[in-house]
Amino acid sequence: MPEMPEVQGLVDFLAERTVEHAITKATLANIAALKTYDPPLDALKGTTVVGVTRHGKFIDVQTEATDAPETTDAPDDTDAPDGTPATTTPLHLVFHLAKAGWLRWYEQLPATVIRPGKTPIALRVGFDDGSGFDLTEAGTKKSLAVYVVRRPDEVPGIARLGPDPLGDDFTRDVLAGLLAGRRTQIKGVLRDQSIVAGIGNAYSDEILHAAKMSPYALAAGLDDAEIDRLYAALRSTLTDAVAQASGRPPADLKDAKRRGMAVHGRRGEACPVCGDEVRSVFFADNSLEYCPTCQTGGKLLADRRLSRLLK
Repeated sequence: MPEMPEVQGLVDFLAERTVEHAITKATLANIAALKTYDPPLDALKGTTVVGVTRHGKFIDVQTEATDAPETTDAPDDTDAPDGTPATTTPLHLVFHLAKAGWLRWYEQLPATVIRPGKTPIALRVGFDDGSGFDLTEAGTKKSLAVYVVRRPDEVPGIARLGPDPLGDDFTRDVLAGLLAGRRTQIKGVLRDQSIVAGIGNAYSDEILHAAKMSPYALAAGLDDAEIDRLYAALRSTLTDAVAQASGRPPADLKDAKRRGMAVHGRRGEACPVCGDEVRSVFFADNSLEYCPTCQTGGKLLADRRLSRLLK
């Protein structure tokens, strides 16, 4: 699943290539992916991209369209008949790539007709210079979500996001306040988007490894030194990952993410810090990775699938 660093990489890539370009095409191939109906998807056509930003794991393509009264007497396309400036209507194309979604960029958008139900493409967007992108989703479980809204906080997932962990206002004391009183395993806290925005399964593994902390440690039980360590690991891990993603085209981001991982996805390999074997704990639909020597005092964590069978 794309997490904050990869999403930020996509944001930077799109901002460089789409700002000040008009949208000429917005074609939906998977109707279930579109979660809004007002404004309609077609309302994006003719609007101009004015910015691309990130909210947690959501990408927000901001556009504007000029609402000038229809008249032949107006001085130009941007002024009303009395000479006052015309108003602009902002629209936001927001999307979340979910577990198996991705963005495929084209310098020249293919002219082929998209056949709904016959392609992994969920949405195709084209620009006035001939470029564009597809939002694609692999597998049979479709969770990719697309929204067209007037304000980003109209998207429910954005409205309930916690603070951004790389924001200037995300201090050590803010993190301590978020952890206080939570009798929840720290791995789950880091992944909860309503507590901290943008971190998922992969980077929570990496942060906890850097902090030398068990994924099963209770958030409320962390002492001041452990919170200090967790905060430093969180900021440095995400800052480094964002820097690695910056400037890379979408096709390279996934491989760059894998190469940068110390423990996540590296079960059976040697820990780069101590040389111990990286271990996994498996759940119903994912797993976590950790180093016993670095994080759990040498203790092996129980496989949740096996524990459930033994009950």
